[in-house]
Amino acid sequence: MRGGTSKCWLFNAVDVDPLIGRAGGLDAILTSAFGSGDPRQLDGVGGGSSTTSKAAVVRRSSTRGIDIDYLFAQVAIGDRRVEWGSNCGNCATAIGLYALQAGLVAVDTATTTVRMRNQNTGAILTAEIATPNGIVPAEGTAAVPGTSALGVPVSLTFTDLAVDHRSLLPTGAASDRITVGDNNYRATLVIAGAPAALFHATDLGLTGTEDNNLIAERLPLLIALRTASSLRMGLSRAGDPVSYAIPKVGIVGPPHDYRTSTGVYTTAEEYDVSVRMVSMLAPHPAIGLTSAVAVAAAATVPGSIVADNARIGWPGSLRLGTPAGILELDMTSTPDGVPESVTLYRAARRIATAELFITPTTVLAGSA
Repeated sequence: MRGGTSKCWLFNAVDVDPLIGRAGGLDAILTSAFGSGDPRQLDGVGGGSSTTSKAAVVRRSSTRGIDIDYLFAQVAIGDRRVEWGSNCGNCATAIGLYALQAGLVAVDTATTTVRMRNQNTGAILTAEIATPNGIVPAEGTAAVPGTSALGVPVSLTFTDLAVDHRSLLPTGAASDRITVGDNNYRATLVIAGAPAALFHATDLGLTGTEDNNLIAERLPLLIALRTASSLRMGLSRAGDPVSYAIPKVGIVGPPHDYRTSTGVYTTAEEYDVSVRMVSMLAPHPAIGLTSAVAVAAAATVPGSIVADNARIGWPGSLRLGTPAGILELDMTSTPDGVPESVTLYRAARRIATAELFITPTTVLAGSA
């Protein structure tokens, strides 16, 4: 499935569960299926980038009020390993449509709501898809920044984000200083959608509107900042294996005129805050949805890096200037300004129903 700007292989748990106890478990199954261990992922279905090396195991939920449980996997490219600590909103977009097309959820006669739980983090998400006369769509004309491909429109809402502003901030501070080498970098460390470390662009000698070639030059520093932020947020301890999936790490700045990756001229008046994110070990071509939720949540915290740089166009909205273009989202908050939900508007399409042949140690055959 394509969801937003990601490509995700979705495995029905009925097919995968019988294989998990064999030949190295689910990690071995996925790294073989994707062809990991090779930067081109030549011997598998991965696309050689973080946005095309994603998977999820999907099942009907037995929990009251939840339709679908899914376990998200960020499959490494050059290494044969899998990151299990995060979530992906773009894949959740695809899962919402997949649940209808696979018959996992009853279809409404007008709009079908799919309530999903990410088993990695416990996050609750809701997908809404138009199903007029009970017909599940296969194609659509919805577009999103970052791809010219069209798809079925899906409204994706992240709910139950925080109890209060303090619960958003693992250190209790709206702004922290993270030290790498002899330098300090201002950051807001937030947990909403996904754990994220958001850094002030000027501290890195940037504006926040640079193209990804310039962001790539800062990758060694950004990766070091991710490791230091993980320790500060309590996500890891000294000596733990390094995670390239969490926290999400990004650069935030005020609106400036810039050109998108496709050359579209974008003025500062068209959006509220600039964001450049790192996905695994490369600049993200757009922005991950969980990262967008984290940025939106941070925007509600007075004194945060996002709040200090953002120019909010109207209450309950936020427009993010990303390398691919402007991502618009809607927010609801409590009377105290605590974020309750963030809704993003995406597109999804089924690409294939396939049988994959995998060879972790012994040859196994599984369907996706």
